[in-house]
Order: sequence, then C-alpha cells, then structure tokens
Amino acid sequence: MKKKENETKRIKKPWPTKDAMEQVYEMKLWGGNKSDFYSGVGSHHPDIINPYIDVLTSFLTSFKKPLTVCDLGCGDFNVGKELVKHTNKYVAVDIVTDLIVRNKEKFKEENLEFHCLDIAVDDLPSGDCVLLRQVLQHLSNAEVQSIVSKLTDFKYVILTEHIPEGDFIPNKEIISGQGIRLKKQSGLNILAPPFNFKVKEEKQLLSIALNGYKGIIVTTFYKIF
Repeated sequence: MKKKENETKRIKKPWPTKDAMEQVYEMKLWGGNKSDFYSGVGSHHPDIINPYIDVLTSFLTSFKKPLTVCDLGCGDFNVGKELVKHTNKYVAVDIVTDLIVRNKEKFKEENLEFHCLDIAVDDLPSGDCVLLRQVLQHLSNAEVQSIVSKLTDFKYVILTEHIPEGDFIPNKEIISGQGIRLKKQSGLNILAPPFNFKVKEEKQLLSIALNGYKGIIVTTFYKIF
C-alpha cells in the first residue's frame, strides 16, 4: 500500500521545481527583505525591466482588440503589474503557493487573475499571448519540452532568457532549481534540438548586457502557426 502511495506522489510531482522555488523565496536566495517576496535582480533592476516594459507596452497596445495574456512564472509581479492595463485579461501564474496568495492580496484589477500551477505538469490557461520571462532557464530539458509542447495553443510567445554572449551550444541539460545553463556556457533555444519548436515568425525584441553580470538577457517574439 505504501509503495502505491509513493508511486502516486512521484507521478504527480516528477520534478523538484516546486520545492526548489519555494526554497528560493523562503531563504531569500535571490535577495530582498525578510518581510516580502522578491524575484531577484531580473525583476527589479531598472536597466532590465524598464526596456522590457516599454517593448511589451508597445506590442500590447498595437492591437485594436486587447489580448488575453498568460504570464507564466509571474514571480513577485513587479513587472506584470505594469502590463495589466494594456490587456483584455491578464492571467498570472506561478508555482509557489504562498507567493500567489500574496499576489492576490496585493494586486487587484478587474481583468487580473492569479493561479498557482506547475506549468510543466498542469494544463495552461487559455489566451492569445504567453509571456515567459527568465523562467525556462531554470528548468530541466524535460520540463521545457513539456511546456513548449503546450505553446502551440497560443498565437504569440514572448520569451526572455539569460544566455551567453557570442556562440554557444544550446540546451545543455540542468537539474531544475540548481542554477541556469549559463554556468555551463549554454543557454536556451527552443527552436534548436531537442525542442525543435516550429514558428511562423521570430524577432528579437531586446538584448540587454549589464556591467558586472555575465551573459546577456534576450527577449524574443515568436508568432505561432
């Protein structure tokens, strides 16, 4: 009986991501003060987030009919809160339960929803556009593959990744929650093997290099078939 229970748990939770992300926030591994959640420099440094918000605002406001946006890995919502007003509906998702509870209490808009989901395991909310901002870089290839396979349900994907400068071998394997591929001089490219994601259009929106930080943070727009 115990064996079956353990097998069930493994099926429901095949990767350590949830535990790893909860630990990141509990132990303040990305910084911040003790009294609140903090999603790191990538969600707060003005040289990173201001150009991103500008580019996303320009994209979102270019449509006559506002889009429904799914922000997968919304974190502490320091960035997402600036984009909600430009959407028909904004669905923000994160894997950390207490973080989503906090976000629901702190951010309230009529067109804003928060959901606690493991995007590699659970069904994704429906929408027009997906935002994945420095999320996939933390995940194993198996998790990335699971997520990428679900992106064909959307019209647009805007993906931000921290990658090495110059040429590199993409998609080296990592264990979820133990750093990103940059430490292996690698970065994520969902168009390359083993993911081979097919898109109708690809366009780089942003490339940001920061003094004192390795690599570059690249935001890419994909239009899906």
